[in-house]
Amino acid sequence: MTFRAIAESPIAGTVYAEGWQSWSPMRLYEAGEDGERAPDERGQIVMFRPGKPVPEGVIQGEGILAIAQPDGPARAWFSAEPAREVATLRLARRRDRLVLAADAPVVEVAAAGLDAVLATVGHRIGAGRVRTIPPGWCSWSFYFKHVTERDVIENVEAAVRLGLPIEIVQLDDGYEAAIGDWLDAREEFGSVQRLAARILAAGMRPGIWLAPFLVAPSSTLAKLHPDWLIPNLGAGMHWGEEMRILDVTRPPAAEHLARVFRTLAGWGFGYFKLDFLYAAAIPGLRAYQQGLKLIREAVGPDAILLACGAPLLPSIGLCDVMRIGPDVLFEASDAQLDLESVVRVTRLRGWMNAKLWVNDPDCLVARQEIKEREGWAAHLEGYGGLKFSSDRLSALDERGLELTRRVLASG
Repeated sequence: MTFRAIAESPIAGTVYAEGWQSWSPMRLYEAGEDGERAPDERGQIVMFRPGKPVPEGVIQGEGILAIAQPDGPARAWFSAEPAREVATLRLARRRDRLVLAADAPVVEVAAAGLDAVLATVGHRIGAGRVRTIPPGWCSWSFYFKHVTERDVIENVEAAVRLGLPIEIVQLDDGYEAAIGDWLDAREEFGSVQRLAARILAAGMRPGIWLAPFLVAPSSTLAKLHPDWLIPNLGAGMHWGEEMRILDVTRPPAAEHLARVFRTLAGWGFGYFKLDFLYAAAIPGLRAYQQGLKLIREAVGPDAILLACGAPLLPSIGLCDVMRIGPDVLFEASDAQLDLESVVRVTRLRGWMNAKLWVNDPDCLVARQEIKEREGWAAHLEGYGGLKFSSDRLSALDERGLELTRRVLASG
């Protein structure tokens, strides 16, 4: 790849450098600082752009980089057709100036401040009309991988009994027999199909989590169809295994994936949280976009697609909702949120909301043991993105229930 100098700037001001995907670290830089770098090879694959590590002495952006001068307008450079190509932009100090270089064509815009110039970029690359997503509930941030059919039904019944405005009920990770075997539930879970029917009977929309392009070596899929996996290419270590990648450019693998989603849609699922999507883009953007289009065709235009761990700009127009930051809680016996980090990242990417998609800042956790529940609820209430709860609803104390009701109703 060849980088070409495209602009210069004084060594002053604030720099916004967009990350590659949902989980890429985000903060504002002072001009002349070094950018965040992956700690190791796995981090490069899982959180940064594979194949494009950040050099020393550089602030690197993927598809968007903006500089806001303290006494002048803000300037931004962006990939105008990210469905085709996403430029890597590198800002480096050269004696008394900053020099910006890019490895693909970009467009420059200017506006009176960082917020305004990012809004301009959003309008230029936006998806057009962005749909409204009703509030919901997700199993992950309370039950994590130990969720059962019975747990979800309990929360459906609690939502009805408590009069909470929950319209989507999303089953997260933990139901599947193995990563890649999405129609086979682990024995302790129960029945995914029966659960969908129970959610529908309660007047709610069933949702489900999948990592559609990941395949565990221990899965039935990997054992029966190793030729459906991209050879000599991994997606990083997860669930104690080095994940393989489903090759959707192979017709049998593509038909298999379409059949999985047609089956789930036939069972009544109309909301799909698609996770670890970065994996499909490792071999190239064309394969990634082909895979998402295949899923959309299988589930139909009315289904809601949430992209997570996903390449950001290449997903414009292919998803309805985008996770734009890290998980609010990680699986642990005393899980707590890092309020400063999640608020910072979700605020920085707030300009994307209602322009590129609906932003997903992650779920509300309002149970009593969450020390920062007040601050997180206040942030979500005024944020304007997706509004989901992820507590055991029947166990919420009075204040937790009040916060949940407020956030879900803040639409």
